[in-house]
Amino acid sequence: MALRINDIAPDFTADTTEGKISFHDWIGDNYAILFSHPKDFTPVCTTEFGAVAQLADEWAKRNTKVMGVSVDTVEEHKKWKADISAYAGAPATFPIIDDTSLTVSKLYDMLPAEAYLPEGRTPANTATVRTVFIIGPDKKIRLMMIYPMSVGRNFAEVLRALDAIQATDGVPFATPANWVPGEDVILALSVSTEDGKAKFGDVDVKLPYLRFVKKPE
Repeated sequence: MALRINDIAPDFTADTTEGKISFHDWIGDNYAILFSHPKDFTPVCTTEFGAVAQLADEWAKRNTKVMGVSVDTVEEHKKWKADISAYAGAPATFPIIDDTSLTVSKLYDMLPAEAYLPEGRTPANTATVRTVFIIGPDKKIRLMMIYPMSVGRNFAEVLRALDAIQATDGVPFATPANWVPGEDVILALSVSTEDGKAKFGDVDVKLPYLRFVKKPE
């Protein structure tokens, strides 16, 4: 079965650059971002890991842990981290999973069950291991983004999406296109305009089904 939004993120135990980790225990009461890569020492992935390293303070502000997946060994990951840190000018302190077994890649529906690593493989053999997952403290998948190998991921957008998920988590709001923190949010259709005014103040009615309010701090 393919993974869907609001599915429980599959749990696993894996060797990482920070030792053996049980995924759900590692998440704890935090949000988590799991982002995958087809191979170490590849150019696009190096820039992506660098971007994640540079955003370390931003993840921490949002009570969010990040973990990488790459289809190579812990030993290779540790060597690669030196390149990442040198390129980014920031330490890559987050764990990277050793997924040479392809366990996580298959568990998260990034590779078919029969996939294997051939001798002399190239990144093309695991090209589909290019997904970002945002997972909530309830261990449910909140977002998935899948990119081809030739397109570097926009981690400013990942951060923006994380902000939007947290802004609407458990409250009757949604965010409009291109929303960023500080802007108005959409009042859910489950809340009447009258109740919206009583709870949140002014309601800006653009259309009967599109109403904006200021997000409470």
